[in-house]
Amino acid sequence: MKIEEIQKISKELRKDIIEMIYRAKSGHPGGSLSIADILAVLYWKEMNIDPENPKMENRDRLVLSKGHAAPALYAALIEKGFLGYEGKNLIPTLRKWHSLLQGHPDMKKLAGVEMSTGSLGQGLSTANGMALSAKIYNNDYRVYTILGDGELQEGQVWEAAMTAAHYKLDNLVAIVDYNNLQIDGKVSNVMDVAPIGEKFKAFKWNVIEIDGHNYEEIINAFDTARTVKGQPTVIVANTVKEKGVSFMENNAGFHGAAPNDEEYKKAMEELS
Repeated sequence: MKIEEIQKISKELRKDIIEMIYRAKSGHPGGSLSIADILAVLYWKEMNIDPENPKMENRDRLVLSKGHAAPALYAALIEKGFLGYEGKNLIPTLRKWHSLLQGHPDMKKLAGVEMSTGSLGQGLSTANGMALSAKIYNNDYRVYTILGDGELQEGQVWEAAMTAAHYKLDNLVAIVDYNNLQIDGKVSNVMDVAPIGEKFKAFKWNVIEIDGHNYEEIINAFDTARTVKGQPTVIVANTVKEKGVSFMENNAGFHGAAPNDEEYKKAMEELS
């Protein structure tokens, strides 16, 4: 798939994200918009998946550790076809009672969701288990997990990082959405996690640092990770919170706030 095509998909994902959160009048646009480009590459180029057979044994797995960015994951599943021809009709149901699109991903409700997430810090541990299982049973699937930068303040992340290196999980790729904003403001002010790359290197990970909105860099990072043997890879993706909607970008106020009518209209005009 050409980069231009992936770019168009990213824009559709962002439109779906804004539509969902606007209709719900709640949700997390910031960290959802910042990972749209990464998800577009994962679902349309990188991962071995089949929307018509979401449980195929040798599929690649994605764990969205930062589960509050569920609208981004839902948008990818809808646009990829995991939810069938009626998938688009689910967009207005985000966070509604009995909806398949809950505020955080629920693996029991939705095809394509590998793990119920939302309690921050736990996704890497889950991804470790999946990757270790592949090693034990000689499967060749790969496991990906997306973490927020504020999430790295959780101690369990570093226990999991130590475990992944100890078991040489070279079929595991962690992606850190490094937009330097969390609900209370700048990550560097709340509890600084820098230097992220150096920390993971100290835990014996292969580290790749990229622009998380540059498609060539994203693709090359995943390609490089496949060549690494004997250690897990972390991709530190430098991103922009609320990427794609100019008046939202780098605004911590939109971490967990829905756009109002005027903001919704302006955002959709930009994305169109």
